[in-house]
Amino acid sequence: MSEDRPSSTDEGRPRSWLERIGQALSPEPRDREELLQVLHEAGQRDLLDADALKMIDGVMGVAERQARDIMIPRSQMEVIERGAKLEEILPLVTESAHSRYPVIGENRDEVEGIMLAKDLLPFTAGGESFDMREVLRPAMFIPESKRLNVLLTEFRTTRNHMAIVVDEYGGVAGLITIEDVLEQIVGEIEDEHDIEGEDEAIVELEGSRHEVPALIPIEEFNEHFGAELSDEEFDTVGGLVMNAFGRLPEKGEAVGIGGFTFYVTDADKRRIHLLEVEPRADMEGEAPEDDVALH
Repeated sequence: MSEDRPSSTDEGRPRSWLERIGQALSPEPRDREELLQVLHEAGQRDLLDADALKMIDGVMGVAERQARDIMIPRSQMEVIERGAKLEEILPLVTESAHSRYPVIGENRDEVEGIMLAKDLLPFTAGGESFDMREVLRPAMFIPESKRLNVLLTEFRTTRNHMAIVVDEYGGVAGLITIEDVLEQIVGEIEDEHDIEGEDEAIVELEGSRHEVPALIPIEEFNEHFGAELSDEEFDTVGGLVMNAFGRLPEKGEAVGIGGFTFYVTDADKRRIHLLEVEPRADMEGEAPEDDVALH
């Protein structure tokens, strides 16, 4: 009977009884969690290096996350008005150092296209008169629910590097770039405009204060401080703080979350970089209150 025949390997040779027993005792992962566990165990046995394991985690995470999770909020978008003159545009481009800008009409819901900074070069020499219509490129619009892995494929096929994220009512919710998506896989992509010196560790300061990188996982924060901050909606402390503000906060602002005060000590127009945290004196012996902005 065929059931009694030894099964074959991919190389064509019969699989030994020892190999068949080993396969029976080590079934394939049944779901994503088991697969991740197997991969992390492989990392612990040095079968995968840390960078490769991190990228695999990122790839699997991208398949689950949506555009709304990592987009730059509408209020923090660097935009250029349709009727802006060249002398008004150049200082903005120089200061923000981005390569692409949404061009809007009367408000931020009226995105008419995308302007590339490099397309301004022919006009800087003074030989040609500037006309926004000559440099305006079509904008790519996506829903907030767009999965990041699908979006990455669309970026590649359409050769777009920026997409405008719209809500269910058709209003602009924010924007997302191909770099934002890739950073979910390979980690932060630094360039000459990024802030250097960001550490990945929690640093003890004077008194009860600690310096905390915004990208530190909430799980790691909870383990270090014995806290119980929720990681159901956000993975990092920076995401939790930004959600508490309801916007991207500025340097010097503070917010109370779950018995702690978070001070924004370093941030730019895209994200929070560093925070200082200390236990809230007014919360000792009390249950944590809802998130509240402090001044």
